[in-house]
Amino acid sequence: GPTRKMPLTASAMDFFQLFVPDNVLKNMVVQTNMYAKKYQERFGSDDAWIDVTLTEMKAFLGYMISTSIHHCESVLSIWSSGFYSNKSIALIMTQTRFEKILKYFHIVAFRSSQTTHGLYKIQPFLDSLQSGFDSAFRPSQAQVLHEPLIDEDPVFIATCTERELRKRKKRKFSLWVRQCSSTGFICQIYVHLREGSGADGLDALKNKPQLHSMVAKNLCQNASGKNYIIFTGPSITSLNLFEEFEKQEIYCCGLLSTRKSDCTGLPPSMLNNPETPQSRGQYRIRMKGNMSLICWYNKGHFRFLTNAYSPVQQGVIIKRKSGEIPCPLAVEAFAAHLSYICKYDDKYSKYFISHKPNKTWQQVFWFAISIAINNAYILYKMSEAYHVTRYSRAQFGERLVKELLGLDDTSPSH
Repeated sequence: GPTRKMPLTASAMDFFQLFVPDNVLKNMVVQTNMYAKKYQERFGSDDAWIDVTLTEMKAFLGYMISTSIHHCESVLSIWSSGFYSNKSIALIMTQTRFEKILKYFHIVAFRSSQTTHGLYKIQPFLDSLQSGFDSAFRPSQAQVLHEPLIDEDPVFIATCTERELRKRKKRKFSLWVRQCSSTGFICQIYVHLREGSGADGLDALKNKPQLHSMVAKNLCQNASGKNYIIFTGPSITSLNLFEEFEKQEIYCCGLLSTRKSDCTGLPPSMLNNPETPQSRGQYRIRMKGNMSLICWYNKGHFRFLTNAYSPVQQGVIIKRKSGEIPCPLAVEAFAAHLSYICKYDDKYSKYFISHKPNKTWQQVFWFAISIAINNAYILYKMSEAYHVTRYSRAQFGERLVKELLGLDDTSPSH
């Protein structure tokens, strides 16, 4: 849970600034003004531009975050006369001024001579965000490595244009997280940039076991020696990776797929389906040291690799129609923790910022801001302040937008 006690009067802004404090926002102001000055030196002066202030930067973020609540196709809809217009916040800043800030907005204005990393324009912000996640929250023992549904809100996809869909397909990165499965709090973010210029570069990389092994190691670099239990999907699960993690006192439980997983070192007899028909709940086990390979049958064969649970401990899967189905404890634990993450995605993925810029670093930035707000809401729900105000996720987002814009209204709109 949270590592610090927040006061009863803590606002949405107080929780958000645990991850995005004023010093980070001030750096955005400085870097944006530096970039604007350099841009104008190179391409000609812009008489309409004046240096952005901290107050304006907060308002700029507030406008962007408002798209996560109302799901408008463009942030500029706020100033329109259409359905997504928002007269209550449109008066804080003119559309022209907003567009100027958007044009010059930067977190790192210039590349240093030593920089080779593709995300150098956002890396300092991601490092600061990670530090905030680490210091504000202590995760539970059980955690999940996965790709969150960062822009797959079905309502938005149903209403967005063909151009938006094409833009989404061309995304040049994948975003992975290590997430506390008890609360949904995202403990760590890892961004993997697409390599190569092929149209399907990211899809091709998705099937490379070495990529997913690298992703898992990066996500767990701060987890050594803490006896965490990490749940993984088929693309990450592998014997070599789990054995490497065990040396670091990180224990694992993963779903195995003969098509997607790296099956090196696993017995072929367990990877092939038996010819004799099996009844639901039957399972076979092979062990190597602490590692167990479980083949469990439930309308199909499911394989699990784990060193976190004893294979002889019994569990049960409860189905509404078929009742209880016996299984090893590892299978029950995997199903429980993964179902929680699915509920998290269902609840929170629709609150990701709708703005989809062309530049990769900006796409990553807005996804990271969205994750920070979701984490802030999770901390808010676990604090005493929640028992005073009891905002929903949408109300919390509206409250944060109003505080960033400097509006005095203290009640959420319904």
